Amino acid sequence: MPPQRLQKIIAAAGISSRRKAEELITQGRVSVNGQTVTELGSKADIERDHIKVDGKLLQGAERHIYLLLNKPKGYVTTVTDPERRPTVMDLIKGVGARIYPVGRLDWSSEGLLLLTNDGELASKLTHASSHVPKTYLVKIAGKAKEEEIDKLRRGIKIGAKPGPRRLETIHTAPAQVRLMKDAANPWYEVTLIEGKNRQIRRMFEEIGHHVEKIKRVRYGPLTLDVEPGQFRELTPAEISGLRRAGRGDKQSRPEHKPQSRTHASVRRSEHRRERRPSR
Repeated sequence: MPPQRLQKIIAAAGISSRRKAEELITQGRVSVNGQTVTELGSKADIERDHIKVDGKLLQGAERHIYLLLNKPKGYVTTVTDPERRPTVMDLIKGVGARIYPVGRLDWSSEGLLLLTNDGELASKLTHASSHVPKTYLVKIAGKAKEEEIDKLRRGIKIGAKPGPRRLETIHTAPAQVRLMKDAANPWYEVTLIEGKNRQIRRMFEEIGHHVEKIKRVRYGPLTLDVEPGQFRELTPAEISGLRRAGRGDKQSRPEHKPQSRTHASVRRSEHRRERRPSR
């Protein structure tokens, strides 16, 4: 096997995403044959060189695992949390490999979350150029005027927001927005091709409406089809679709519901399923 970039080797070994692997290298946490490496262009041969991350020897590429989880409200989308809040990893049992979430869902948001140990694919999916479509069901407080919703469809400027994690001023890309349930507090279906921090909440706040609930129901070729707290493995067709999405290819909604095993719900009684609003 010809030498490969270190960040690619680390990602393939399931240690982290490729982007995180680059951080590990620049932080001096990676060594090759006993020598610390900090240059991102560095290459190595996994079959001949001794590559260590934080002092632990890499054993080569792991079998790639791809999971679809229905994240309930009340879990943070991280591997660990310094505040000791429940994380999505508490819901994943019996996998037999170290995996991590791709992208984020807020603590109070629900729905489809992808987890994998394929660092290369994760890096491509989260790169801004991939434009992977993500679809959400969103319940807002109060009825919005059509001209307000049109602002979201065209793209809207969102002002900076002070706080512990300062949110910068952004201009969103055009979004697909359609009314799903007309009520005093209506539901909308929103499809984005980007994923900026708290983007949907900030978009609706910009037009004067608080977001009460967010549930992600589609991610590229994937469709949410398991109960809250449950997860399942992806089908080969879904994995191929994600790889195409990572290359920036246009995606279409799956025509068939994937047939895969599901795992038992974790504390199902504590996470009652929200019914999808009628069309």
